[in-house]
Amino acid sequence: MATQYGVSGTTAKGIAASVERGVAEGALIPGSALPAVRRLADELGVSPGTVATAYKELRQRGIVVTRGRGGTVVAPAPAVASRRPPRVPEGLRDLSGGHPDPALLPSLVPPSRLSPGARSHRATPRLTRLEDAVRDWLRPDGVPVEHVTFAHGALDLIGRLLSVELRPGDAVAMEDPGYHHLLDLVTALGLRIVPVAVDDEGVRPDALREALRAGVRALVCSPRAQNPYGGCFSAARRDALVDVLRGGADVLVVENDHASAVAHAPLRTLTRGGLARWVHIRTVSKFLGTDLRWAAAACDPTTLARHDGRLLLTSGWVSHLLQDTVYGLMTDDGTRALVARAQETYALRRNALLEALEVRGVEAHAASGMNLWVPVRDESAVMNGLRSYGWWVAAGTRFRLGSGPGVRISIAELEPADAVRLASDFAVVLGESEATYGG
Repeated sequence: MATQYGVSGTTAKGIAASVERGVAEGALIPGSALPAVRRLADELGVSPGTVATAYKELRQRGIVVTRGRGGTVVAPAPAVASRRPPRVPEGLRDLSGGHPDPALLPSLVPPSRLSPGARSHRATPRLTRLEDAVRDWLRPDGVPVEHVTFAHGALDLIGRLLSVELRPGDAVAMEDPGYHHLLDLVTALGLRIVPVAVDDEGVRPDALREALRAGVRALVCSPRAQNPYGGCFSAARRDALVDVLRGGADVLVVENDHASAVAHAPLRTLTRGGLARWVHIRTVSKFLGTDLRWAAAACDPTTLARHDGRLLLTSGWVSHLLQDTVYGLMTDDGTRALVARAQETYALRRNALLEALEVRGVEAHAASGMNLWVPVRDESAVMNGLRSYGWWVAAGTRFRLGSGPGVRISIAELEPADAVRLASDFAVVLGESEATYGG
């Protein structure tokens, strides 16, 4: 039983709310054991069925997990809040955030003419000119563009789709290691994560096949610049994944192309495989501005109808001011030139660190995108060692489900000269940590 926190309530909802409050306030930490059903029922003067219903609701929402004879405990990543990275200590070079280089982002200038009048845009939620620009953006990469829609970022769109398509307890195939905010989102929706291993070519077909056998209802994956591993689909890998997916009836394939314009890798999209249910998502925060919370998506007609139907019932539409700003940037020649320069710059910085690590015998993975994944034996030892040299990177534990330990290094602002110094320091730290911690 969790110490110094008394679960309260006389109804299932009240008991569940009490537990969630304890988790949110930090009184119930991950791994804290909850009272057995009958014991808590006796303490609260309610029926065992009431407590069992409360625990079931908490399980479905990802706040607790049941471990057989180990009882019910608070989940490792409770779904009442997303896992946030630790504060970066003063004086350290921060390579943990995964953000673009501000020097390679355009200036954001809002449109000079505001939307006329105080009226609803529900009847015309998307600017036609931006729809056309999105089709022109996606079509050369082979993405079907008959049906497109917008959202307030990739997480907003994915969360809405999964909440419409799936029910609590349904299984979703997720990349492992994968983007931690997506992992938290899926858990918060009460869905069950089935990890699928990745390599330098993205999702592994054998892992996806096993996930389909486990009954997943959706797959969320990145075709390039996979975060944090950096993998990108080869043509052969794309074809192999499509073959596997064709054997999985009613599986929604969510393709998150979050770093498209600066991934420095061709898109080999699953959407060309004739799948029944699919959505291809692109955002602009990595190359137009981190505060531009906008995403475009192409999808099959059923997915479009379900997404837009729920959107109209909630926020209604994406701000036309935001759409106008995005359109202005997407069609501006100067911005296009800056994005092209950003793509080449990130590739140069990524390759510089990869090569410097390879020369020193350090394994690293980053076929595309802004991040490197470096497998290590002990994340804490490496983090602390690099800190002593003035570097701060992201511990891999936030990104991992069942995969081995590692650290993520963001290269967006790492110049080649600094990459050589980091690689030298990393090699020393790795040698010291393996000698100390039994490598």
